[in-house]
Amino acid sequence: MVDTGGTTGGPADETAGADETGVSTLELFFDLVFVFAVTQITGVIADDPTASGVAHGVVLFALLWWAWGAYAWLTNTVETRAMPARLVLLGAMAAALVLAVAVPTSFGDGGLAFGLAYLVVLSLHLALFAVAAENPADTRQALRRLAPTNLLAALLLVAGSLAGDRVHEAAFVLAVIVAYVGPYLTGVSGYTVHPRHFAERHGLIVIVALGESIIAIGAGGDEIAVDRALAGTALLAISLVIALWWAYFDADAERYERALTASRGADRARLARDIYSYLHVPLVLGVVLAAVGIHEALVHPREALDPVVGGVLAAGVALFFAGLGAMRLRCGARAGTGHVAIVGLALLVALAAPHLAASASLAVLAVGALGAAVGDRWMSPAEAQPAVPPSR
Repeated sequence: MVDTGGTTGGPADETAGADETGVSTLELFFDLVFVFAVTQITGVIADDPTASGVAHGVVLFALLWWAWGAYAWLTNTVETRAMPARLVLLGAMAAALVLAVAVPTSFGDGGLAFGLAYLVVLSLHLALFAVAAENPADTRQALRRLAPTNLLAALLLVAGSLAGDRVHEAAFVLAVIVAYVGPYLTGVSGYTVHPRHFAERHGLIVIVALGESIIAIGAGGDEIAVDRALAGTALLAISLVIALWWAYFDADAERYERALTASRGADRARLARDIYSYLHVPLVLGVVLAAVGIHEALVHPREALDPVVGGVLAAGVALFFAGLGAMRLRCGARAGTGHVAIVGLALLVALAAPHLAASASLAVLAVGALGAAVGDRWMSPAEAQPAVPPSR
């Protein structure tokens, strides 16, 4: 993922957002591959509901989010209607499809395919950014700082796939660390951030993740027995998804866009990095993890969830609301009281899930999340309105 910065100030900053275009159909088309990859990750965890399986899923998500985010930053500053940009994006989409297909076997026989596809995706991204981005001189200088860590992360995946299992796993973890720490070591400057487009792109990927959780409600085929228990559990599941949607889109999504628009220069760069590149990770990952638990609850609504699966379901909800609270803090506001409460409730559910019917665990989380989301409307003024975000 590219850690892009803002412009260096001046008139362009003052009018940011006034003449921005929305997310293009090509960007949405590109995101379809990410939808498939996310579905693959839920399958990885569902097929191996152990601590190791969850860890693999989380690491894979971190890598895929970084690659997707690279193109979110790219299309924020590159005109996608231009033929060279369109061809590069479609080529990257093809490579990303290979990446997604390799997800289930990425820690085994598919590791080399995953690593090579990842290298191609990031290489195409860097190449197009260098030749087509706004403010090319500044952008190229910034890319020279960023490229080494991004490419090193991809090369670690390739090298790890050629080694033994333990080295392979260590290489995946090291690749995540290198990629995510890199932008903090190299600094931010030289990129242009268009707030409205950038916020819309990330809001749409949250919708994509929520849609994947809805797919989990209907997935399972012959595993799911259609009866009254299923109907009730399905209503609880969609209530939980609605709560997650409400908590993000009722007011917070606009808050973050306003905060980004109000920022200038390097402060905008850092705010974009922190809120969208990093603090959206627990949001989207939280939805992915919750989808795993939702599916298992639908398959066996009257049975207690496996401790790992119950923990994954509760952790997904906790991560989502913790991410929202962290973003508010980063914007200079207070975390919602309900956000803090639902994180604590989710931790209790994680402990109790092995002793409760799956539908009961889902019910507690759904009611708690709805209460946190709806109750957020009556928060105190200090919680409701972010101040001008502090610089970092």
